[in-house]
Formats: sequence, structure tokens, C-alpha cells
Amino acid sequence: MNASGGAGAAGSSAPVGGAPADRGRRELTYAVLLCLAGAGLAFWAATRTWSVEVVGRGSLPATRQDRSGADLLPWLSALALVALAGGGAVLATRARLRRLLGALLALLGLAVAAGGGYGLAAGLDGEVSRQWPALCLLGGVLAALGGALTALRGDRWPAMGARYERRSPPETTPDGRPATERGTREAWDALDRGEDPTVS
Repeated sequence: MNASGGAGAAGSSAPVGGAPADRGRRELTYAVLLCLAGAGLAFWAATRTWSVEVVGRGSLPATRQDRSGADLLPWLSALALVALAGGGAVLATRARLRRLLGALLALLGLAVAAGGGYGLAAGLDGEVSRQWPALCLLGGVLAALGGALTALRGDRWPAMGARYERRSPPETTPDGRPATERGTREAWDALDRGEDPTVS
């Protein structure tokens, strides 16, 4: 009774082998999703109409001029696109390069957020839509958080395709040929002799 109880206690206290790797994969997933979702949201918001200005032309009908965030801040949508591409590149990098990419993404996210903050605070002419600069600000913050997480912990995360790089080489025979190739050749030789290779 005591022996079984001790064995159960020992089994329950044993560490889980894949816990660090699973945690790294989760963090990698969160960081990539934050970068992609934030940059995508910021780019979409930057292409929306932030202000509408009606310009009078004397006796002629007034004209309506729509200005998007990209019109007001031409660099805003470009930085959001770079951050979007960088979020996907996190999967293909590793170690120090991944951390450097994370720092760059954090800076890009802060710059995009600053553009959204400008749209909220600036005195734009005409009818102003404040929800789009706010979404741009939110997207920039999300991308910056994903980049910061990558910069801090990215070197501990698994790299894409790592499971295939750790795969052991195929077993070989003394003559240097793969074991599977030798087994197939011997089976064909047995068939040529009229024997059944499945019968040992």
C-alpha cells in the first residue's frame, strides 16, 4: 500500500519534459499574432478617411476632399507594411537575429502608434473621424508589444523547421547502403529465386 502510494507521489512530482518547448511555442505564437494583428489593423486604419474638407469655389459647387491617414502622413502606411512583413519574418529567424528583429518591430510599432496619436491630437480641417487614428494607435501598440516580447525572449523560442534539422541520419549497413535499400534488394532477389520473402 505504501509502495504504491510512494510510486504515485513520485510520478506526480516528475517534471513534464516538453514544458519549456511548449511555453516557447506559445510565446512565439502570441508575439507573431500581436505583430500581424497590430500592423494589419494599423495599415487598414491608415487607409480610411480621417478628415473630410469641403472647399468652396465661389459660384461653382463646393468640392469634397477626403484625406486618409496615408494622405496626411505618407510614411504611416509604409511603416505598418514593414511591421506586417516583419511579424511574419519572426518565424523564419532565430537567436540573436530574432531579438534584433523584435527590437526593430517594437520601434516600428511605436512610430505607427505615434502617427495614430498625431491624428487624434492634431487640429485637422473639416469633418474629422477620430476612430481611425485611435485604431491606428491601438494597432501600433499591439505591434510594439509583439516586438518587445520577441526582443526579450525570442532567442529561447524554437526555429521554423527545427524538428527536421534534429532528425537522425538513416541507418546504414556495413557496405554503406541504407538498410531499407538492402532489405528491398534482398526481397527482390528472393522472388527471382522463386522464394516467398515474407516467410522466415
